[in-house]
Amino acid sequence: MSGDSAMRDARILMAGCGRLGQRIGAALAEHHQVFGLRRQASRVPLPLTPIQGDLLDPDSLGERVPQVDIAIICLTPDQYDETGYHRTFVQGTSNLMAVLETAAEPPRRVFFISSTAVYGQHNGEWVDETSPTEPPRYNGTALLAAERRLGESAIPGTVVRFAGIYGNDRDGMLSRMRDGSIAPEPDSGYTNRIHEDDAVGALCHLVNRTLEGDDLADCYLASDCEPARLGDVVAWVRETMRCDPVQPDARRDSRVGSKRVDSSRLQEAGYRFLFPTFREGYASMVAHPVP
Repeated sequence: MSGDSAMRDARILMAGCGRLGQRIGAALAEHHQVFGLRRQASRVPLPLTPIQGDLLDPDSLGERVPQVDIAIICLTPDQYDETGYHRTFVQGTSNLMAVLETAAEPPRRVFFISSTAVYGQHNGEWVDETSPTEPPRYNGTALLAAERRLGESAIPGTVVRFAGIYGNDRDGMLSRMRDGSIAPEPDSGYTNRIHEDDAVGALCHLVNRTLEGDDLADCYLASDCEPARLGDVVAWVRETMRCDPVQPDARRDSRVGSKRVDSSRLQEAGYRFLFPTFREGYASMVAHPVP
């Protein structure tokens, strides 16, 4: 498969069809055949082709996993604790990789959706794809172990580490800023984010580059172009939008995990952000609220 036909007719596996996986799968399905793997096939939405299988039960996968050009691992933990993260990300990823590695024709590349939680920097340091990864919590530890499993495979792999995803109806932080639950503390810690539309767009961009025959790096950071102190974000929101008074017990700092994420490599790979900073992203949420 090559050239335009590869771009039009690729077969893609989306392992994990939660909210982000569904959106990425639907976007890719405009030009490709996308298979959605989930424990309950009935919950895989059209236009994805449903496949029923449990990544924690290798026997349930077997021959159900089709031959594909690209595989995307985009998982959501079955429970939000150390056991749940290890089971979903470490065991689940390892089980799927074992199936893909024994396929008659393995995929050209496997993408793993990870997080900037793999970094432990907390004093405002800049981090990029080469920075030390010393996660302080179990979620980052599990994600890093899954990343390493990908790196051990003979199949080319690319990890995409997302910052916090917001936008559309992912409006929890914006709501707290507007109702006065977070104070505009000027010396607060740095925060990093990516609009949901850019999270989808960045992953699709990297997939399509692979299908076009381009080489990719083994890791990309996906965060918008401007890390910002939480207090500066809150101040901008309060100056720009209608907000309630700051509450007496409002949160005043975000020192835990303060770092600045450098997404230059993703931009150098040709991705152009729809929402390059929090300003465009939050403004769009107010201008186009989701019902």
